[in-house]
Amino acid sequence: MGKFDESVGRMFSRVFVCRNCKTKIRTDKLRIMKGEVRCKKCGSKQLRPIKKSK
Repeated sequence: MGKFDESVGRMFSRVFVCRNCKTKIRTDKLRIMKGEVRCKKCGSKQLRPIKKSK
């Protein structure tokens, strides 16, 4: 079964992962770049985009 564009957008669009505790956070890229977003769990500002699986 193939992946649909709508489902890929829901799963991976605007999702970032904390580099310390691996918590998922859904927010805008601009807020990440400005440093306005912190991790809910550990308070870190080190976030990366989620990796898309094949």
